[in-house]
Amino acid sequence: MLKFRKKDKRIKEVLTEPRADRRTLSYVPDPEQIRITADRRGKHAMKNGNEGADPDYLNQLRTLSLRYVAEFDVWIFPGGQGRKAAIQGTSSDISATGMLLKLPAANPAVKVGDKVRAKFRIPPGAMPEGFESGVHIDATVVRTFVDTTGGGQVHMLAIEFDKPLTEYMKRKRWGYSVYSASALLLGAVLFIMLMRAESIIYFKYNMVLYLYSLIAALFLLTRYLFGALYRDVPINPEYTPGVSIIIPCFNEAEWIKRTILSCMNQDYPVDKLEVIVVDDRSTDQSVEQIEEMIQLIHNEAERYSTRDRLTYTVLPENAGKRVALVKGVEMAKHDLVVFVDSDSFLDPSAIRHLVQPFQDPKMGGVAGRTDVENKYTNAITKLQTVRYYIAFRIMKAAESWFDSVTCLSGPLSCYRKELILQHADAWLNQKFLGRPATFGDDRSMTNFILKTHRTTYQDSAICSTIVPSRTKVFLKQQMRWKRSWLRESLRAGGFIWRKEPFMALFFYIGLIVPIAAPVVVVYNLMYVPIVHGIFPGTFLMGLLMMALLMSLAHLLLRKSRLWVFGFVFCLFYEFVLLWQMPVAWFTFWKSTWGTRETPQDVEAKLKKEARRRKGKKFGLPQ
Repeated sequence: MLKFRKKDKRIKEVLTEPRADRRTLSYVPDPEQIRITADRRGKHAMKNGNEGADPDYLNQLRTLSLRYVAEFDVWIFPGGQGRKAAIQGTSSDISATGMLLKLPAANPAVKVGDKVRAKFRIPPGAMPEGFESGVHIDATVVRTFVDTTGGGQVHMLAIEFDKPLTEYMKRKRWGYSVYSASALLLGAVLFIMLMRAESIIYFKYNMVLYLYSLIAALFLLTRYLFGALYRDVPINPEYTPGVSIIIPCFNEAEWIKRTILSCMNQDYPVDKLEVIVVDDRSTDQSVEQIEEMIQLIHNEAERYSTRDRLTYTVLPENAGKRVALVKGVEMAKHDLVVFVDSDSFLDPSAIRHLVQPFQDPKMGGVAGRTDVENKYTNAITKLQTVRYYIAFRIMKAAESWFDSVTCLSGPLSCYRKELILQHADAWLNQKFLGRPATFGDDRSMTNFILKTHRTTYQDSAICSTIVPSRTKVFLKQQMRWKRSWLRESLRAGGFIWRKEPFMALFFYIGLIVPIAAPVVVVYNLMYVPIVHGIFPGTFLMGLLMMALLMSLAHLLLRKSRLWVFGFVFCLFYEFVLLWQMPVAWFTFWKSTWGTRETPQDVEAKLKKEARRRKGKKFGLPQ
C-alpha cells in the first residue's frame, strides 16, 4: 500500500550570507584598541582616492566590503595573454574589494603580484541589493594556497580588485540607473499633472470622482516631494546616550540567535548599550537557541563586559508582545529603549544613527529603516522589497519632514523610557469596541507618544527583517495591518489636528483615500464600462503612473534590478490587497493575529471548531 507524505509547506529562504568574522563581536569598539572598525577593508576605499570622505560614506563602504559566501563561475584572464589562457574557477566568497576562488588545479600561469582581469556575474542574493550584475574588472593576485580543511586539497586563489565594486558599479550600471530613472520620474510626474489638469476641465461632469482624483494625485506627489527633501540627522560623535535594546520573542527559534548577535554587535560604546531578551513562553526551541547564543557571546565576556550587558527572561505564561516589551522596559537601566522584532537584524551602525534625533528634548520616538532580508526568495518577497523601501524611504521620510511619523515600526524603533512607562497601563489594557487590542502595538504606542512629543524617521538606522514568503501568510499579515491601521488612524484623527496644519490635512486625506479606493475602482473598472460602454483608459493610465513612480523611485535610490516588482506590487494591490479594505471596515475590532498562536487566536480557533462540530451534529453543510 502506497503512503503519500504530506508536502512540506516550508519555503527555503534565500538570504545573503556574510562570512563569519574571527571575532564574534567584530564591530564592538575594542576597549584595548587592538583592532578597531576603521582597520577593516574600508582602507581600500581610502587608498583609492576617498581621503576626507564623510564618516557615513566610509562606514557604508566598510559595511559593503564584508565578505559574502557565494558560489558562482569566474573566469580569470592572466595579464597580456589571450582568451585561450582563461582560467575557470568558482567563487568561495566575495566582497566589494576582492574575491577568493577555488581552482580545479594549481596553475603556474598566475602568481602573487600578477595583474589579471576577472569576468563574472554576481547572482541575486550573493551580495547586497544592487550588486546583481555582470562584472569585468582588473585585479591583482594577492595570495595562492592549498585548502585542506575539508579533508582534501583545494587550490585557492585570492584577488584584490583594482577599484572597489562600489566605484565600478557607480561608473557602469548605477550611473545609468540614476540618469534613466531621474528622466523617467520627471516624465511620470509631468504626465500625472497633465492628467489632473484634465480632471479640472471635466470636473463639472462628475464632481465627486474628479475631486477624488485630484486629491489622490496631490497626496501622492507631495509624499514623493517631501520624501525627496528628507535628510537624516547627522551623527554627533559626542552624543552616545545609554540605550537598552528589548527583543520580545515568541516561537522564533529559527532567527532569534542572529537577532541577538546583531543587537550586541554594534559599533557603540560598551558601557552605553545593553540587550534584554524577553521570551513570551515559546513552545518551540526559542529558549534553547537564546541560551546558546548568549553562551557564545559570553565567550568574549571579559573583553566586552557581556555578562553585564546581555540578559534574558522567560515570562511565566504567554501574555502577548506588549507584556513582553513592557517587562523588558522595566528591566532596562538606560533612558532610551529600542524595540527590535525577533526576526529582524540590525546593521552594525544602526543604534549610533537611531539615537541622534534625541538631541531634541521634545523628540519622543524614532523609527529606523526596515529592509527585506529574504528579498530573493520568490516573487512575493520581491514585491514586498520594493513596497517596504518606498513605505520607509518615501512615506515615513515625508512624515518625518513634519516630525510626525504616524507609525514607529516594530522591527526597529526607539523611545524615551519614561514615555513607555507613562503609557504602559493604557497600552497593555487597550480595548477597541470592547475587544482587547492585541496587534498593531507599534502604531498604538506611536499614537500615545505623538500626542505630546515629536516622532521622526532616521533612514541611516537600518535593519532587515524576514517577510512572509507564502501568499496565504502574507495575506493574513496584510489583513491584520489594515485592521490596526483603521483602528489606530481613527484614534489619531482625534488629536492629529493639533499638529502642523499641513501635516494634519494630509493625514486626513491619507485616511480617506484608501478607504474610498474600493468604491472608486468598482466605479471606474465595472460601472463605467458596463453602463456607459467607455473603456477606462484614463483610470488605467493613472494606475500605471502610480506604479511607475514607485518602481522608478526604487531604481533611483537602490539601483536594483528588483525595481520592476513595483509594477507587480501595484497590480497585486489593486486586484487583491485592495479588496481586504472592505473586509477590514467590518472586522477591524477583531483581535486575532492570524499568523501566530496568540491566546485570542486559540480562543477563535476553539470557537470555530465548536461551530464545526455543532454543524456536523445537525447535518449542516461545512
